[in-house]
Amino acid sequence: MSYLTIASTGETYEFVVKTSLLNIIQEKGIGMESPCGGRGTCGKCKIKILKGEINQLTQEEASHLTKEEIKQGIRLACHVKPQGDLTAELLEDKNIKHEILTEGYMPSISINPMIHKEVYKLIKQNFKNDLSYEEIIEDVVQQKIENNNIDLLKLLPEAFKQGEFTGVYLGGHIIGIEPGNTVKETYGIAMDIGTTTVVASLVDLIMGEEIASVSEINPQTEYGLDVLSRIAFVQSNPKGLELLHKGIINCINGLTLKLCNENSIAASSIYEITIAANTTMMHLLLGVNTDSIGKAPYTPVFKKAQNISAGSLCINISPFGRVYCVPSVSSFIGGDITAGIIVSKLQKADENILFIDIGTNGEIVISKAGKLSSCSCAAGPALEGMNISCGMRAAEGAIEGIKIHENKISLKVIGDKTPVGICGSGILESISEIARVGLIEKTGRIKKKESVMESNPGLEHLIIEENGKRKIHIAMGAKEIYITQKDIRQVQLAKGAISSGFYALLNLMEIDMVDLQEVIIAGQFGKHLNVDSLIGIGIIPEALRDKITYVGNSSKSGAVMCLLSQQVREDIETIAKDVNYFELSTMDGYEKLFTKCLSFS
Repeated sequence: MSYLTIASTGETYEFVVKTSLLNIIQEKGIGMESPCGGRGTCGKCKIKILKGEINQLTQEEASHLTKEEIKQGIRLACHVKPQGDLTAELLEDKNIKHEILTEGYMPSISINPMIHKEVYKLIKQNFKNDLSYEEIIEDVVQQKIENNNIDLLKLLPEAFKQGEFTGVYLGGHIIGIEPGNTVKETYGIAMDIGTTTVVASLVDLIMGEEIASVSEINPQTEYGLDVLSRIAFVQSNPKGLELLHKGIINCINGLTLKLCNENSIAASSIYEITIAANTTMMHLLLGVNTDSIGKAPYTPVFKKAQNISAGSLCINISPFGRVYCVPSVSSFIGGDITAGIIVSKLQKADENILFIDIGTNGEIVISKAGKLSSCSCAAGPALEGMNISCGMRAAEGAIEGIKIHENKISLKVIGDKTPVGICGSGILESISEIARVGLIEKTGRIKKKESVMESNPGLEHLIIEENGKRKIHIAMGAKEIYITQKDIRQVQLAKGAISSGFYALLNLMEIDMVDLQEVIIAGQFGKHLNVDSLIGIGIIPEALRDKITYVGNSSKSGAVMCLLSQQVREDIETIAKDVNYFELSTMDGYEKLFTKCLSFS
């Protein structure tokens, strides 16, 4: 056996030689993001080797690391093969504050939650010869108690001692009893489990009100930034499914504990968690294998709503707690989108509405007078600042806005800090601006310095040529921040995927662009995009400028609605069955349409 020591913490971990350093870090739960899932293509798993014998620098590493980084002993963890004991330093800042969208539009609904309580008095007439406490309770509530509910049985003596008890109901079925009157302590949690972020809201089920929200980065990002990377990780790693499942369960428990502590509420007073998530996230949440989602014909193990005991998932809430999973439409149109549909009332629309959830996955729904059709497009993580040379998430120090005026660049940086990178909205606005001022061609190719001198004199200083490659200088902060040709291609692929997706759906639905009455932008990332960037880069055409509205985190809002209304659950389960899903890759002429949408014209 050999030992890995992390310098910053002094912690030591035992490992078996002949595996990559990234695998060791992931299996030990140390915490390191690998956007590409350990395939060696993103260059983000940088680590500093302080002591120990390892393999020689690989060609792939050399293409991602600067000469200065290599001198300092920095390597890519996915390429490092320890030969024995190793001491290393993590380079990620775990204390960085991320900007995560927790709020979203929510329509008014009638409050009628699945979880509710009733108080019962125990009087002498209830006591009959030869009846057990359990049988007396069943006689009082006029229902049978599940014979495997040990937690409930343990509470019966105290209930009889107090002379009254509270019945906890899921719909019309009693799922638990509590000694005394606990009606006022009835709470639930609505949760949006995104590919990148997780948001949880504490909800008072009596008042029908959100009390507080908390959020964090999805810990599964350590194993891949998009769903396909995580599916590949499960396929290639024997412990992959277990690691991803435990990661999200720990995240749920952590957010739940934080909500309870910050609001002086006992976890035992949380009776239900409703979860909206994409189909892959739902499978990983329940510990269900995702192999079938990742290969043709892309069949999920389940799509229907799931109502599960929280205890069976090791989620720490009431012993009678339940977890409700919002239903999906297909492998790539999940519960986060059905939640968005119900929030936006697309199923009730009497006009043509386009709904786009802009993010890593990129889902699109069109309502043609209430008839719903959908598709998904692999936008990739570039729109969230990842797989970009100087990319980062929306956090302090991230460039989120850029303007080029009179040959000068002005920046908007989160937290008004020294820029350390560029986030998704920043990369989109940057490319929109450099396209506007003529630093790139319509094909996305960065122009030569000489060409810029002729057409846009004064801007040529932004074009940097090194080793036969061009990049565009954006800022000099803690380090130089720039955009490479590869970065532009990544964004082109994302914008091409999204715009070709909704053009294809419009054609299938036989709707002309001018006949769209509204364009709804949803999602964690979509909220941070301004209209000028969306139009400037070509994701949304100019003709739709005045029709764009934002609904924020509609996934979480839909989860709140499911928590508070039995009718909403019935409606959303019907919607999930009624939405038509189209696989873009099988459509005639789609490849040609996609290629056309790559242009910055």
